[in-house]
Amino acid sequence: MTDAPPQPEEGAEKAPQNTAPKRMGNAKLLPPTRFGGPIPWVIAILIALVVIAAAGGLALRNLAENARADLSGAVTVQIVEANAEIRAASADAAAQALGNHPLVTSVRVVPEAELAELLEPWLGANAASGDVPIPALIDVELSRRASADEVAQLQAALDSVVEGTRVDAQSEWLRPVYDALAALQYLALVLIALIAFATAAAVWLAARTAFSNHRETVEVIHLLGGTDAQVTRIFQRSVLRDAAFGAIVGLLLGLGAVWLLGMQFAALDSGMVGGGGLDWADWLVIAAIPVGGVLLALITGRITIGFALRSML
Repeated sequence: MTDAPPQPEEGAEKAPQNTAPKRMGNAKLLPPTRFGGPIPWVIAILIALVVIAAAGGLALRNLAENARADLSGAVTVQIVEANAEIRAASADAAAQALGNHPLVTSVRVVPEAELAELLEPWLGANAASGDVPIPALIDVELSRRASADEVAQLQAALDSVVEGTRVDAQSEWLRPVYDALAALQYLALVLIALIAFATAAAVWLAARTAFSNHRETVEVIHLLGGTDAQVTRIFQRSVLRDAAFGAIVGLLLGLGAVWLLGMQFAALDSGMVGGGGLDWADWLVIAAIPVGGVLLALITGRITIGFALRSML
């Protein structure tokens, strides 16, 4: 016969048994999700849209600022006169008067041939004929941006020398363009906010679905002594993996689209469009988009799982 195992002495206390799962944070109690699921790809598409919208908004801001800076210190003088000889003499007299003004740095009378070339797309060959009177134009560069009172002083100085002149601040010509660019920038911000909301909604739906699918496993974890914080960390690892994958793919897709659009606009070879380039600070903002997307997904997932765990009580 074999010896019976030793029995504990009477009165001796039994050693407590720890039934709680060890290293809950590292335990793979829930089956990991694969990248083939829809959520990482949904996040990738949303991040790509945010990158495109942000790049477009930043480019529009740079374009408007550069255009405003280039035109803020310039005015145009227009002289309307049907007689070509009187018009030319009036332009020379106005240019001489403007050259003596302390605020003016340079004066240039635009040649009639150049004006005809500018008007030819609208007027055709008749722009170069004498049948269509073309006003004389004078480009005036100022030492700084002129106020409305200073523009009025320039107008008064010209009126005392030449009749029929009109002084226009070049920045005022593009005010409707500036307003349109500002509206597009606000539209980009609204689009980014809507996409952020859609991202949070997608993560919320995925987290709720994952929790519902593993609800029984979560109950077992609680029975084994697991805490809500440990359960939340398990789900957050899955959210972090999916969000990071989607953010990286979305950033690459967005940068590819921005590069293609930039090549198309660069082919226009327009000075104004060229002012909408992105600088290093803009690229830093774009690079921060996937990081913000991952943080948004983590916060949304944590809040969603927290509410789901409280509903089990």
